[in-house]
Amino acid sequence: MAFVRYYVGDVVQMKKSHPCGSNQWEIRRIGTDFLIVCNGCGHQLLMPRPKFEKAVKRIVSRLPGNE
Repeated sequence: MAFVRYYVGDVVQMKKSHPCGSNQWEIRRIGTDFLIVCNGCGHQLLMPRPKFEKAVKRIVSRLPGNE
């Protein structure tokens, strides 16, 4: 299993969509917990790292310099 590194500003696609219909989230804070913001409605969610890593499907976009 490959280790995936996440950065603040990354946009990730989750396996399940948010009730607003969007499944893309922007990472705002990284640590033991991840603070992510829905790109559809702006809802903020604080998620523990293991749950976040299991729920992510793929990285949609990265800021330049975070690669």
